[in-house]
Amino acid sequence: MSDSIPQPPPGEPAPSSDKVRVEFASRVNRLPPYMFGRINNLLYQKRRAGSDVIDLGMGNPSDPPEDVVVNKLIDAAQDIRNHGYSKSNGILNLRREVASKYLTRYGVRLDPDNEIIVCLGSKEGFSHMCLALMGPGDTAICPAPYFPVHTYAVALAAGNVIALDVADSDRFLSNIAYTCEHLYPSPKLLIINYPHNPSSVTVEPEFFEEVVKLAKRYHFMVISDFAYADVAFDGYRPPSFLAAKGAVDVGVEFTTMSKGYNMAGWRIGFCCGNPEMVRALSIIKGYYDYGMFQAIQIAAIVALRDTEAAVEKQSQIYQKRRDVLVDGLRRIGWDVQPPKAGMFVWAPIPEPWRSRMSTMDFAMMLLEQGDVAVSPGSGFGPAGDGFLRMALVENENRLRQAVRHISRCLDQNRG
Repeated sequence: MSDSIPQPPPGEPAPSSDKVRVEFASRVNRLPPYMFGRINNLLYQKRRAGSDVIDLGMGNPSDPPEDVVVNKLIDAAQDIRNHGYSKSNGILNLRREVASKYLTRYGVRLDPDNEIIVCLGSKEGFSHMCLALMGPGDTAICPAPYFPVHTYAVALAAGNVIALDVADSDRFLSNIAYTCEHLYPSPKLLIINYPHNPSSVTVEPEFFEEVVKLAKRYHFMVISDFAYADVAFDGYRPPSFLAAKGAVDVGVEFTTMSKGYNMAGWRIGFCCGNPEMVRALSIIKGYYDYGMFQAIQIAAIVALRDTEAAVEKQSQIYQKRRDVLVDGLRRIGWDVQPPKAGMFVWAPIPEPWRSRMSTMDFAMMLLEQGDVAVSPGSGFGPAGDGFLRMALVENENRLRQAVRHISRCLDQNRG
């Protein structure tokens, strides 16, 4: 037998010796195309060309954290003791501060040792929780329209997703029950998200009482994504899922410091609630990371302890922006309802545009011709088609300018 390397037939190129064929895992191939790619590409190109684009696409806070928080970060970063590996579940004093906030604001008692874990942003924690809980053949229920990670994280964990319309809370609850009764095996996980992103739907505490009853009746776990806990308007106070009787028996809640505290890039989130679910997340995180930079955690303690007044003030800033944007859109003929919470206006595309072009094409038109970037509702699944999500991240004058640009763009295209 010859030991020589086989040669390709005459006329065929020799295989490359320095490259391998890259094959994505099936979990990656299951992901749908990223719907916001076209928007982000064009936004980048226009800004690179010098266009002053008003970006209402992403809920990325533009206001700074409080000075006392930044100064504490600087002080902590200068302490050499804070530069080693941290604990993957977060330092104890930060977990204690989270427990204190839950007790003060929601009347919920949590054990910092077993019922709270610090995450590298709530998105990371949510994704790894899905990896800890879901597998092939498992099904999760989530709201529709959906924040992309609520479906993609389940898909990456090899699970399946059923999205139920979130617009009517009573109907959403009845659809959960119907799904559990008619699907075999029944859903393993329910994902809820209030105040809802993208639609800004809100609920009252009684809703969560019903969720707990359903979870106990049909034996599913619950993940509450409470990302917009700190941003609410007109006296509305978003309720915590964990405040419902028996909630800790069935689920957990994710919160974040990205929104009300203006610390999005710091990547600080928390998972609180059911100790076994928290432990499952802790196991996964123990394999994936060594915890968050300790100086950030120390600064977060100061933010939680000393800046609640600033968080309230930030909500007032968002409320004023909401009023400017909603009033402006109404003046140019849009039927827009003011949200009670969150960082977004969920705006139905007006006629004749709604029936004339796709949601994506409409959003691209506003960006191409109006220099206003928005998120097309179709990027949040079929239930979002016909809507735009507009983030309240620009100041009031810029929002007024955005409305003028939108109005001018539509006037130029009415023919």
